[in-house]
Amino acid sequence: MNVSHSPLTTWGLEHVTIGKDFEILDVGCGGGATVARLAAIASDGRVCGVDYADGSVAVSRRKNAALIAAGRVDIRKASVSQLPFDAGTFDLVTAIETHYYWPDLAASMLEIRRVLKPGGSLMILAESYRGSRFDALQRVVMKPLKSAHLSADEHRELFTTAGYSHVRVSEQRGKGWICVTGHVPELPSHSLE
Repeated sequence: MNVSHSPLTTWGLEHVTIGKDFEILDVGCGGGATVARLAAIASDGRVCGVDYADGSVAVSRRKNAALIAAGRVDIRKASVSQLPFDAGTFDLVTAIETHYYWPDLAASMLEIRRVLKPGGSLMILAESYRGSRFDALQRVVMKPLKSAHLSADEHRELFTTAGYSHVRVSEQRGKGWICVTGHVPELPSHSLE
């Protein structure tokens, strides 16, 4: 995962802004390479990773051992459907090659929105989606896995239905990649009277 997802991750991260002091969550952190990359960018911030697989949590913890010891990274076993974080914790949540497998896609989008700060962003990145260059082959694989295989428009609708604003869908058609970003609306500012 760490090697095969690297080019996709590089392309995807071009679609989000990451501040040096950002609090970031990587959902489905797998082998931990994205966590390490995000920690390097948010050099004054903190990165958390969650994965539901014990093996992935162990590998990610080993990969990021020095960052964990420094208090800059936290890796936990958890499901996207019940994130172990307070509301409004993160500036950015990333999900790379994982949303296909979420048990309840719509509810998970709301759970991620819960842990994002107002103005925070969600980025979903994938190399399998309906209508892509490799759709016919991917459909054969995704169907038996009972995985979500959404079109670009369905990805957009997933975000807007969950209340994300400024939703943007980007495709790298030659490679069959899709990146979808959306923001939690800012809280309205009230003037004091």
